[in-house]
Amino acid sequence: MKVLAYTSPARSHLFPTVPILLELQRRGHTVVLRTISTDVPQMRELGFTVAPISPEIEAITHDDYRVSAPIKAITRAIHVLTRRAVLEIPEIRRAIDAESPDAVLIDTNTWGAAVAAEAWGGPWAILQHFPSPVPSDEVPPFGPGFKPADGAMGRLRDRVMRPIIFAGFKRALLRPLNEVRREAGVPAIREVTDVYTRSPLVLYLTSKAFEYPRTDWPDSFCFIGPIVWDPPTEQPAWIESIRRPVVLVTTSSEFQDDGALVQVSLAGLADEDVEVIATMPAGAGSFPAPANARVEEFVPHSHVLPHAEVVVTHGGMGATQKALTAGVPVVVVPWGRDQAEVGRRAEAAGVGVFLPKKKLTPESLRDAVHRARALKPAAVAFGEAMQREGGAPLAADRIEQLVRAPARPTLGG
Repeated sequence: MKVLAYTSPARSHLFPTVPILLELQRRGHTVVLRTISTDVPQMRELGFTVAPISPEIEAITHDDYRVSAPIKAITRAIHVLTRRAVLEIPEIRRAIDAESPDAVLIDTNTWGAAVAAEAWGGPWAILQHFPSPVPSDEVPPFGPGFKPADGAMGRLRDRVMRPIIFAGFKRALLRPLNEVRREAGVPAIREVTDVYTRSPLVLYLTSKAFEYPRTDWPDSFCFIGPIVWDPPTEQPAWIESIRRPVVLVTTSSEFQDDGALVQVSLAGLADEDVEVIATMPAGAGSFPAPANARVEEFVPHSHVLPHAEVVVTHGGMGATQKALTAGVPVVVVPWGRDQAEVGRRAEAAGVGVFLPKKKLTPESLRDAVHRARALKPAAVAFGEAMQREGGAPLAADRIEQLVRAPARPTLGG
């Protein structure tokens, strides 16, 4: 079997995909990958047939951090994804024609690749890397980061706000998304959340333990648990010299101007009996670091987490789940995008502290870290539960089953 995988230009989406591809390769399948150009050499070393996505796609970067209004930020993010999508359609079509894959594995943030795979008509699956926006009457409406409903007033809030919020999503997303679908020759959709449910298989990279309880998940969804992978690198020598508990501070791998999270953390924890390690994969800021801290552009978190008491994070799904899988509680300071939803899930599970960005100060950050440290026993048990979902072997099983399943009718058939 040959599998063609296509990712967005984000390491946070590539790295969790790698163990699935390695498992497919271990089973004797051929893996072909199109991904971010900087990581092509490393992926080739793993044995994959790899080519970079086009530089034109990589050049279209997110700028949603430039606005504060949530709807305007969503509109900007949609504009980026649709501009990329127009370029993804011919690119994935060329890859399919050249490779004749048996299955196509698509990053959920590559809308053009997804509709091209749908038009292709063969077996295809989506990798869902962030909290699913698929609605349900059983959970809060997606987006604002509402706490789960508690009592009649909470349920009333959800009933009132759900149609309002989804109407906003629909106005912002449906027209540009259907323009992309027309470009690929597939029918228009009526509901924006269809973009997350059109594929025969959705590999959801989280655990049911991290999601809000609900009984109406689509049949296509498969919870495979968090998939954790770091590039194989030697551990930095300075890690061995650490003698105090570590607070790891992380920012987004796709730039969103969240350096203030590091700056405030350094100030708030300067007098604490901890070592502060801040990683800024989208570019390290030039912050004066106190004696108990260091700022690095990139350090594999697998080297740091065994020493960590708490992780302070912007709320990216990958960084948050990597910490929780290692049994480390989190302080989540959402900066935008889906991050409030991630933070609320950590809070609801009792393994994280949710600190709104507007309340971020050195004092509030220090207090949140103290509160998070008390959640360590719960985080350890939670991490064990998250690891029981099946991981990369389950994902490979489901991809193999998808290819063996009877052919579905093609579009128009």
